[in-house]
Amino acid sequence: MTQTAGAQTAPASPVAGAPAGSAPAASIPPKIPTAAFAAIPSMSGFKLSPDGKRVLVRGEVDGRPRLAVVDLMGKAEPIVMSVPLKHELSSYRWAGDGRVLISLARTIPWGEDEAQATRLLSYDLTTRKDTFIGRKSQGLEGDDILYVDPEGGWILLSIQKTIYDYPSVFRFDLATGEGQEVTPQREGIYEWYADNKGVVRMGVGFYGQNYHVVYRRTAEEKFRLIARPKLSDEGALFDMVRIYQDSDEGYVLSNEETGRYALYKFNLATRERGEKVFDHPVNDIEDFDTTPDGKQLLYATYTDDRARIHYFDETYAKLQAEVDAALKGRENWMTSRSRDLGMILVWTGASNDPGRYYLFQPNASIMSRFVISQPGLKPAELATSSAITYTARDGTEIHGVLTLPKGRTAKGLPLVILPHGGPFGVRDVLGFDTEVQFLANRGYAVLQPNFRGSGGYGKAFSDKGFGQWGRAMQDDLDDGMDWLAKAGTIDPKRVCIVGSSYGGYAALWGAIRNPERYRCAASFAGVSDLRKQLGYQLDFFISRKYQKNWRDKVRGAADFDLASVSPVQQAARLQVPVLIAHGEEDTTVPFKQSKWMVDALTRAGKPFEFHAYPGEGHGFDKSENLADWLNRLEAFLTRYNPVAP
Repeated sequence: MTQTAGAQTAPASPVAGAPAGSAPAASIPPKIPTAAFAAIPSMSGFKLSPDGKRVLVRGEVDGRPRLAVVDLMGKAEPIVMSVPLKHELSSYRWAGDGRVLISLARTIPWGEDEAQATRLLSYDLTTRKDTFIGRKSQGLEGDDILYVDPEGGWILLSIQKTIYDYPSVFRFDLATGEGQEVTPQREGIYEWYADNKGVVRMGVGFYGQNYHVVYRRTAEEKFRLIARPKLSDEGALFDMVRIYQDSDEGYVLSNEETGRYALYKFNLATRERGEKVFDHPVNDIEDFDTTPDGKQLLYATYTDDRARIHYFDETYAKLQAEVDAALKGRENWMTSRSRDLGMILVWTGASNDPGRYYLFQPNASIMSRFVISQPGLKPAELATSSAITYTARDGTEIHGVLTLPKGRTAKGLPLVILPHGGPFGVRDVLGFDTEVQFLANRGYAVLQPNFRGSGGYGKAFSDKGFGQWGRAMQDDLDDGMDWLAKAGTIDPKRVCIVGSSYGGYAALWGAIRNPERYRCAASFAGVSDLRKQLGYQLDFFISRKYQKNWRDKVRGAADFDLASVSPVQQAARLQVPVLIAHGEEDTTVPFKQSKWMVDALTRAGKPFEFHAYPGEGHGFDKSENLADWLNRLEAFLTRYNPVAP
């Protein structure tokens, strides 16, 4: 990685060092070394401190993830924070200018199985000491932050006292780690909401056959029940609620009116939805934010072919326009900013560019190149992806992303189908993808279908995926293959399926279900036993609204036999070679899922390759491991689905 903070400086438009658009290649580009694709950025996930003087960044030291705080003025040495062994670094954020909150995850024994547990650390940048924030006795989830004091003195944390309790809300002092319960648990309430001043104002839960919504206007008032919608009526609830001090008026995302999430004004006391503020005719609105006092909307985000942002605030809209003028024809995001907007961190990238960061100082009209993510990859040598649409066998319109190898004729190409993880609420978009670009550079066409159930397309499309694991969701992958074959773009006799997480499941199941379609399959961190994975997730997510219907989403009808679509139970049917890999410290899909599959294939005498990655989780933190996986994948595809027929 190249860091050039302040090294390239220019007026905001044009920007010195900004990447130019790449011209079409006249010939096949050179084979790019695997190490260039596998060069996991030594620094990523940059977050400016509120005062704009320092940046928080994720890095790697001796093969282990670390967090570091870098002085942008170069007046102090970086402060490095370690991550405890056997833990995954989940997320992090500033708490004021002098403290960092770190969310960690690890796998723990859970009865006869395993579960994921999270915890929260507070790191003091002055004393260089970390403090556990939570209780000695608490449930599995320990990082559900409701509010952070802007000065970094305290937080509100929603945690269960034990796994058998509903969550309470505690106020914790970040310097000492001492906490006081401010909102006791309430029967049935699994999620609490606080306003912009740190007062717990609303709770959502379920009791019997109904949701319960409780609300109060001030800290002095008692909570009162304001709604009891039926469990089947999720549209009567809402996502991404924002509540503001001394007001019943706020904003919510709701899909009740159109089936797509839109942004509305909302009266929390009466539960009356007000005027629609912003929506999209096809896609869900995904997020929004306001000024700290809640009086002015800042932005709303959505995704069509790529992620988009709409600014309501004129100041921010002007700043975005300046950035876009400086970095024309690219995807540009103001990812982090100081509280006075004097320093803004800008990310810019494209499907054929892993991206780079700039430091933007609007008051001085200066934009300085800060970090290039993967300097070993040249956009001119990489493939450009396209948004595509095709029709599934039942008439459902499926969107996706298609990447064709650069410099090759788009006819009779070998294909890799690359289904995304999730699967619900997730989608593939136009943007840089390491695995996609690696495969395209090796000569493969790559299809990323946003099969039914994928996120962002509204409730009706999401609902089409309910109960369709291994069924219609799998059909959508096959139908994408047929669409490309009919157009002559790919050779239907030269297709493999590759994926991670749910995509790994889809790869394994596709090879078992339709051996006539696939020459091979590769799975990283894939699910093999649906029943056991459901049990693992439900233990952790039982108090989460999003996961409450998870079992039904996967299984569908109550009498449906999950074993019939579980690769581990159907391993004897496998007829094509498979490559399986998994990180041993995975807390999302346990390592056991792949071990069970390997054991089943061994018993059935079926061909497979397997590799375990010690120290890795649900992805790769170490460049050498990612390079190893890519090399194994290339060798596997070359053996069973070569580019040259």
